[in-house]
Formats: sequence, structure tokens, C-alpha cells
Amino acid sequence: MAAEWVVRTIEDSGYLGVGFLMFAETVFPPIPSEIIMSLAGLQAAQGELTLPGVIGAGTAGAMLGNTFWYLLARALGLDRIKPWVERWGRWITMTWDEIQRGQRWFDRFGAAFVFLGRIVPTVRSLVSVPAGLLKMSFSRFVFWSTLGTAIWTTLLATAGYQLGQNYQQVDEWISPASNAIIVTLVAWYLWRVATWNIKHRFRRRG
Repeated sequence: MAAEWVVRTIEDSGYLGVGFLMFAETVFPPIPSEIIMSLAGLQAAQGELTLPGVIGAGTAGAMLGNTFWYLLARALGLDRIKPWVERWGRWITMTWDEIQRGQRWFDRFGAAFVFLGRIVPTVRSLVSVPAGLLKMSFSRFVFWSTLGTAIWTTLLATAGYQLGQNYQQVDEWISPASNAIIVTLVAWYLWRVATWNIKHRFRRRG
């Protein structure tokens, strides 16, 4: 199952595996960061890795993905990214309506939106695009994104680490619970992809 695959990736590749998983989750969210970082923290509790190392690797991987979206949005600009999102947005769970909403939030809150958005699960994937489209200073984007991302990864990894201190009890339910969450999110993702055309046509008629 997916949770076992995450654990094996971390066990086989260590910090590089944590960074890779977080990068992949940021660019194309196949497995939520909540699962990745919690399981990485669990590995740290078992002595395979260190908690600071896990947090650093997860933050670095996520920031590579965040920077990817920022630079892509900035390079394409508003006119060219809209048709791209309308064509491919279904596969990355991103709609043009959501990007416009993110732009309004960014216009209103600026750096606070970038910082706080990295800590809110439903907003995290939207933060980089409006920041890039509206040409936020790259240094400010990196600073505030890194700060928010580091807080998020620290919370998740620490939670997994604390659970791992009592690993014999946790081992009985962590994998089934992780798999249940992943299955639910995959089902949600497939439903979103399947209904994309219907929603898109409705928005265009409206």
C-alpha cells in the first residue's frame, strides 16, 4: 500500500527520499505531506534519521516544488497560464477560479498570505502561482514561503516523532490509518478529475 511505499522510500533513500517525496507532493500531490512528514518523523523516532534532518529535508523538497510553481507562473504570465490551467489543471487539482481567488487574497494580504498559506492544507498548493503571476519579489517569496513551510513540516514531523516514542502501540494502527487517508484522498482526486469537464463547461456557460 501507499504508506508502506512511503516508508520504504524513506528507509532506502533517507533524507533524499524525504525531500523527493515532499517535492513530488508539492508539484503533483499524489500523497499528502501530512502522511510523508509524519512517517518521516516516525522514522526519526526509531533512530534511523534525526528529527532536525527530516525537517530540513522536507522543507527543502517542498521549497523546490514551491519555487517551481512560482517561476513557472512568473515566466508564463497571466495570459499564457490561464489556457494552460484550463487544459491541464484537472491533473494537478487546480482550477482557474481557485487561482483568481488566490490572486485576490494575495492582493489583500501580500506576504502574510504566502506565509500563512503554507500552513493551511487547502491553500498550500495555490500560494506560489498568484505570487509568481503578480511578480512578488523572489527573495521575499523564498523567505516567507520557507518560514511557513518550515513550520508546517516541523509540526508534522514532530507529531510523528512523538508518536514514534511509543512505537509498539503506534505500529498497530499507523499504517492502516495512513492507508485509509490516502485511499480517501485518491478517491477525492479521481472524482475531481472525472467531474472536471462538467464543471468546466458549466463555468464557461455561466
